[in-house]
Amino acid sequence: MPKAYVFTRYGGPETEALVEVERPVSGPGQLLVAVRVAGVNPVDWKLRTGYRRPTGTGERVFPAVLGSEVSGVVEAVGDGVDGFAAGDEVFGNTLTGGYAEYTLVPVALAARKPAGPAFADAATLPVAAATAYDGVRQLDLPTGATLLVTGAGGGVGAAAVQIARALGIRVVGVASTGKKDFVESLGAVHVPSGPGWSDRARAAAPDRVDGVYDLVGGEVLTEAAKPLTDRTKLITAGASEQDVERLGGARVTRARGSAVLDAVARLVVKGDLDPHVVRRFPLAEAGETLRTVEDGHARGKVVIEVAG
Repeated sequence: MPKAYVFTRYGGPETEALVEVERPVSGPGQLLVAVRVAGVNPVDWKLRTGYRRPTGTGERVFPAVLGSEVSGVVEAVGDGVDGFAAGDEVFGNTLTGGYAEYTLVPVALAARKPAGPAFADAATLPVAAATAYDGVRQLDLPTGATLLVTGAGGGVGAAAVQIARALGIRVVGVASTGKKDFVESLGAVHVPSGPGWSDRARAAAPDRVDGVYDLVGGEVLTEAAKPLTDRTKLITAGASEQDVERLGGARVTRARGSAVLDAVARLVVKGDLDPHVVRRFPLAEAGETLRTVEDGHARGKVVIEVAG
């Protein structure tokens, strides 16, 4: 039987286990994908603790497979699927979890993997890169504008910096001192996080801040809003809708579809977006992989290589 890394109830790492599971069967509008690589994101461990997405899918059934983005090869297609066939190389958002040898991907949330990018790069695009892409598009800043990105050293932040820079937008990126070289390599002006960061950010953008893309929330979001005169240019993927609306901003509106996946893949092919996969782990070490992201010290993206 195929293996998957699951959590058996809400809680901490003690709820996780590598187990054998039944191979999923593709239903209408679904692809059965043999997973090559699974992306790892902060939302994975948050869901394990009981966090519910803003657009929930009802009560969770345990054991639940961790992970929500993969790349791999189509094994079978469900009824009503056009444009995909067994053997196609694809990437997308999963229906049944990504830390697994097999998963189901809705065809509406799948895209063909271009020939250039590796499976590891493609697996990081559906969550982090697509969220970054949606946010930068939502802000709709003109060329030459200045964008402040909090959490610029993480997966979404790094992608947002690169996508904005490709559009000719100046970026001030807030991240820990240890991520200074990484953030600067993306083309952003680095501002160290920690006490007094907002003063340092204003000094780095003496003319004005035209937009804010927050990926941290809390007091960081509140501070980030202060230099903005137009609060409609304040968006967050790190705070609740209630918290950001209090400041006059909004949460990132996710497009969630094949068109966005195709768009971010084209950015990778053009060289405008590097997913920056920094660490790779086998499925047998999925727990250690998740701890790497849960600790918050990873620069760029961490992935699980399920099959060669």
